[in-house]
Amino acid sequence: MHSHDHDHDGTRAFAWVTLINLAYTALEAGYGFATGSLALLSDALHNFGDVLGLGLAWGAAVLAKRAPTERHTYGWRRATLLSPLANAVLLVTFSGALGWEAIRRFSAPPEVPGIPVMVVAAIGIVINLGAAWMMRGGHDHDLNRRGAYLHLMADAAVSVAAVLAGAGIWAFGWNLLDPATALLVAVVVAAGSFSLLRDAFNAAMDAVPRNIDQQRVRDWLAGQQGVRAVHHLHIWSLGAGEIAMTAHLVRPAETDHDAFLDRLNDELYAEFGINHPTVQIERGIDCEHDEHDRAPHGGHGEQDPHRDPA
Repeated sequence: MHSHDHDHDGTRAFAWVTLINLAYTALEAGYGFATGSLALLSDALHNFGDVLGLGLAWGAAVLAKRAPTERHTYGWRRATLLSPLANAVLLVTFSGALGWEAIRRFSAPPEVPGIPVMVVAAIGIVINLGAAWMMRGGHDHDLNRRGAYLHLMADAAVSVAAVLAGAGIWAFGWNLLDPATALLVAVVVAAGSFSLLRDAFNAAMDAVPRNIDQQRVRDWLAGQQGVRAVHHLHIWSLGAGEIAMTAHLVRPAETDHDAFLDRLNDELYAEFGINHPTVQIERGIDCEHDEHDRAPHGGHGEQDPHRDPA
């Protein structure tokens, strides 16, 4: 059985990134209140949302390492699917509140000192890019890390906008730039969060992972030696980099089932990244549990309330 080896420093990277971001958020919020800058406060609120999200992701990465028990036979790997879901909900909520405050301020934007806004936001660019660099490994197949990585990159972009707003306020006295930047932040956060919300929700609902084409897996299984039919194929994510599959394969003429299963497990991992396959080999001419098999004899034509409708 193949199990994707977790990045050894994964939880350590989450810890560092969370703590560094928390320190910067406190600094930025302090300056935001001191200068009355909504651009800084919005960026601080956004960063605080990310600190919460990173904290959740960190907690999930730690929980995911817990060993399986009699009751939690998969361990706690699903924490890495639930954490980005909570993360996305929080960020969507934050961005709504932020956008509302920004729109309210357009009528009478207060005067904001531009230079402190520029300096504090510039520190944010450096911190967020550095943190994103620490998260870069594994974000392509791990939704938990991807959520963290995307947020940090969005933070860096938002800080760039705040620097430009500070420059405009300082050079030209364009106070409207402050709420305008805050509104832009809200839109950026909402857009990124909706995408993460959709992916995390799908994963939590046991959808087929986006990087796997179920029909291709079905066709591949049907093409294996001696396989007459494929039934009850399910593919879902157990957590970061862990993909499970179950299937019934009708294989009446062959007797090398153990060797066949060993080879199948290796090839499913190499071909599709599926590392937790469970395959049931059926010797009959057709799958006894398939709803298409409506033979009038033996009662198989009746609807079985426990049968899986796949």
